[in-house]
Amino acid sequence: MSTPFKTAPPRPAPSATPPSTTPPTAPPAVRLTGVGKTFGRPGATSAPVLEDIDLTVPSGGFTCVIGASGCGKSTLLHLIAQLAEPSSGTVDVAGGHAALMFQESALFPWLTAGRNVELALRLRGLRGRAERRAEAERLLALVRLDGAHARPVHELSGGMRQRVALARALAQQSSVLLMDEPFAALDAITRDVLHEELVRIWQQTGCAVVFVTHNVREAVRLGREVVLLSSRPGRITGRWTVPVPQPRRIEDAEVAGLAAAITDHLRQEISRHGRA
Repeated sequence: MSTPFKTAPPRPAPSATPPSTTPPTAPPAVRLTGVGKTFGRPGATSAPVLEDIDLTVPSGGFTCVIGASGCGKSTLLHLIAQLAEPSSGTVDVAGGHAALMFQESALFPWLTAGRNVELALRLRGLRGRAERRAEAERLLALVRLDGAHARPVHELSGGMRQRVALARALAQQSSVLLMDEPFAALDAITRDVLHEELVRIWQQTGCAVVFVTHNVREAVRLGREVVLLSSRPGRITGRWTVPVPQPRRIEDAEVAGLAAAITDHLRQEISRHGRA
């Protein structure tokens, strides 16, 4: 007895555009294209501070910028923060704005730690007093200052004031955090502790960080990428990817080795222009 022949079910027609298995790439947090900056009156003869800067910071990235004094590092941050306009080129920032943290905490001394943070929340548009207090307390806890809401600023140590300043910057709810040598005035132990705290907060919040420093080891300790600016006019003359995973320490051999190599390039740049 013969077995009946069974036909296979028809295959579905192939899709004209098969679905992509590659996740979409997030747009960069910061993109500078052909950026230059010259101070002075229009038409007046003046040397540029920055010239032909092309820099992309990916979403969630951590880029450290180093260079000799006066090379335009702070000016670069001011352009990203939209505190100044470029003389040439374009600056694009995710979300349209970036939070900026300075070398000095720049806290209002007549306000408590919590009120300093609440002021930033109020400027952000958070109107409810109870909501502002709750959010300020959450941000202070994030920077390990639980219970410090009512502490007067003058009672805080330098490291604690910088933690409040960081909480205030985070209160701006930006996806980009700009930091202009925020730990330069602190002692080595406090600075090392705040390095750990900054990396933890960066990983926890997912924000992108652009960190300016004179300290090459600090740059390698913190960043995923280190960018070297030449002396004026500031141009990008070196880029290094830091292959050491976090957590890392400033005294780690791989950190010290890469920092030494970058320092050689920085010395050459300073010697070429006679600036220190």
